[in-house]
Amino acid sequence: MTSSSDLDERLRAAAARTHRADHLRRRHAATAEQLQQAHQTLAGLEKDLSKEEADVTRLEGGLTAFLARLVNRREELLDRERAEAAAARQRLDGHRARLAQIEADARAIESELAGLATASEEYEKLLAEKERQLLARGDARASELTDLGAALDRISAQLREHAEAYQAGQAALQALAQVLGYLGSAKGASTWDLLGGGLIADAIEHNRLRSADEAAWHAQRALDVFSRELADVGVSARARLPKVDTRWFVDTFFDNIITDVLKHQRIENTRAEVERTARWVQGMGTHLRHRDAELSEERARLLARREELLRG
Repeated sequence: MTSSSDLDERLRAAAARTHRADHLRRRHAATAEQLQQAHQTLAGLEKDLSKEEADVTRLEGGLTAFLARLVNRREELLDRERAEAAAARQRLDGHRARLAQIEADARAIESELAGLATASEEYEKLLAEKERQLLARGDARASELTDLGAALDRISAQLREHAEAYQAGQAALQALAQVLGYLGSAKGASTWDLLGGGLIADAIEHNRLRSADEAAWHAQRALDVFSRELADVGVSARARLPKVDTRWFVDTFFDNIITDVLKHQRIENTRAEVERTARWVQGMGTHLRHRDAELSEERARLLARREELLRG
């Protein structure tokens, strides 16, 4: 016959495995949703790139090129279309990289879940065995202690999950701060350009916007992780950045097509959207800290009751 202490240890381990399986199933659902959205976005970006490449091809030869030459604008238009195609290609590559990362996360989750396929069944069997032992002894304290142990394990797991979500939120905030830093610098260069900064201001502005684009992909990845961590604690969220990418900023090279004022407004509007996202992440962090405090109070209460039973 299994000893009480041995059974308690097995029961606790089985409960932890069951909780982990539940945790992974929530994460898997959140990842599946992200995969679906990423595939949809990718399909749209592939169409965008095809269109931009077709525009380049039309200008390189054919009637469109002939007409453009007649008005001496062919090279100017061709440079613009090539830049737009390069921006579309870069955005597509960024989404493909993001999709590959999410797919890798999904495979890792599925692999761990496979190892926990029988966790719930094993836990139920051990619970039944423990119940038979307690009934045979008729010890009311043993039953309550078991319940307390399970509750403490559950709260400990919840505290860990909230801590992980909070840390993911802090990582997202750091990534968003980088995006805001580059956009702020680009805004400064744009202001200089409005005052007559010329080619130097344009070059600085372009460099900062390209850096903002790269930082934005990293920030979106951090937001993806944060969204999944929030799903673990029962919060449904779709944290998405505005479309901060080079396609927004291709026209910074073409002052004769898009005015400096419009460029400046576009940078400011994008920066405002990223700031709103950052404020939302901060708000969720505050919510997580409050919930962490509530769970800590509940854990302290359970520990006090457990000590009371053991000492009684």
